[in-house]
Amino acid sequence: MSETGRHEDVPEEILPGERETAHEGAVSTADNPFADPGLPAHEHRAQDIDDRAARRSERTVALLFLVSMIATVGFIAAYVAIPIDKIVYIWPIGHISALNFALGLTLGAALFCIGAGAVHWARTLMSDVEVADDRHPIEATPEVKTKVLADFKMGAEESQFGRRKLIRNTMFGALALVPLSGVVLLRDLGPLPGTKLRTTNWKKGVRLVNQSTNLPLRPEDIAVGSLTFAKPEGLEEDQEDFNEKIAKDALMLVRIQPQDIKDKKELAWSHEGIVAYSKICTHVGCPISLYEQQTHHVLCPCHQSTFDLSDGGRVIFGPAGHPLPQLHITVKDGFLEAASSFAEPVGPSFWERG
Repeated sequence: MSETGRHEDVPEEILPGERETAHEGAVSTADNPFADPGLPAHEHRAQDIDDRAARRSERTVALLFLVSMIATVGFIAAYVAIPIDKIVYIWPIGHISALNFALGLTLGAALFCIGAGAVHWARTLMSDVEVADDRHPIEATPEVKTKVLADFKMGAEESQFGRRKLIRNTMFGALALVPLSGVVLLRDLGPLPGTKLRTTNWKKGVRLVNQSTNLPLRPEDIAVGSLTFAKPEGLEEDQEDFNEKIAKDALMLVRIQPQDIKDKKELAWSHEGIVAYSKICTHVGCPISLYEQQTHHVLCPCHQSTFDLSDGGRVIFGPAGHPLPQLHITVKDGFLEAASSFAEPVGPSFWERG
């Protein structure tokens, strides 16, 4: 049928009246097949007319919220108690990680029970009266705002949130415990703050050993313009944790004319112009290996962070955020040794550095 034909069969003046009447429960007539049939008659639920049925629904919802709470506690207990390498056989899945299965089962049960409890609450205890409302402009008028607030208060009363204290309290308990699952997972993203990144094997009296020759260093071994790499005495490459320790203990030494040293502290911590700095870049921990004799600058090859070894190891270019830590050195029995440990952590910044 054409658009014109529809307008001829159904006069326009009939449609608004029919639509308004339909919202009041009128049934369409054969003369106007397009009229709004209205809403069906409201059918009361068992919970609306039987207080015992309402209490049963309340206990069901509370039970679901309680199961959610128990499942959340089970999630945390499984995470702590089940070894990560434990394998179990679950029919018909097969052999799977016991930890992953327990975590998935408990967290899934916790979330499902909260959702199922909320749905059952809404379907059996909250008001189910259908209300038809005409569309309104996007910008609300004062009258509409007043009506919305009134509807909200009515909905709060009809939800029986204040009356059904058992549901309310168990729901709060379930919602409060579920986030603990995420807290436990975040806790295991890394170790708790410690001091292992603040300490090295350098301390007072430890000799400086040439990393290439494995011999103790004398002042005359460090020539002007050269770059020498050192490690603490007693640290050997065949040790199981050598790589972990050298990543913090690696040292570089250069000899600078004392009058060219700009920083007073650096001069006081040096010996006859020999200065010792950490070899580990303070950006992301790459080993520094490039030295420019004329400017006394060292360059990290990873991201081009540049440090001035004649001015306290300060950063003069690149993404590094801290100067290179300097090691206070002295001479005893003709050999170079540490006068103390590093005054600040070596390497890149870390979240518990302070």
